[in-house]
Amino acid sequence: MAAGPSSKNSKNLQRKTLKPDVTLVIYDGACPFCRAFVRLHRFREDIGPVELLSARATDDRIAHYQQQGFDLDQSMLLVMGGVVHAGADAMHVMAACSTSSGWFNRCNRWIFSSRRLSRLMYPILRAGRRLALLLLGVPLIRKNHH
Repeated sequence: MAAGPSSKNSKNLQRKTLKPDVTLVIYDGACPFCRAFVRLHRFREDIGPVELLSARATDDRIAHYQQQGFDLDQSMLLVMGGVVHAGADAMHVMAACSTSSGWFNRCNRWIFSSRRLSRLMYPILRAGRRLALLLLGVPLIRKNHH
C-alpha cells in the first residue's frame, strides 16, 4: 500500500524534529533584534549542534509547533533534548547554555540567568519586536498554512 501525502509529510517532519542531539532555536527572522540576538548568541560547545530556524520559513516544524499551541508571535522557541522552552523560559535556558565570551554573551547571561528577571524582561523585548515590525511594515507571523 502506497503512503499518502500526509504520511510522507509526517515522515519528513519526524526526520527534522526527532534529532535529540540537535538544539533547535525558532525565532522571528524578519525582526532585526531577533536576528541579531541569534547571530550574536554563542552556545557552549558541549551543547552540540544548534539549528536556527526562522518562524517565517516554509518548514513543517513551524506548523507543527503552532498546532501544539505555541504562538510564535508571542514567543521564540528553544527545543533541546526533545523539551520545548518558550519565551522567557527559552531565554533563561539559552543564557544557562551560553558561553561567557564577548560582552553580548556576558550581558545576556547575567540578565537571563535569573528566571525572575527573564520573566520581567521578555515582555519588554517582545514589545520592542512588535514596534520594530510595525515601523518596518512587516506583518506578524500568525499561523503558517503549509
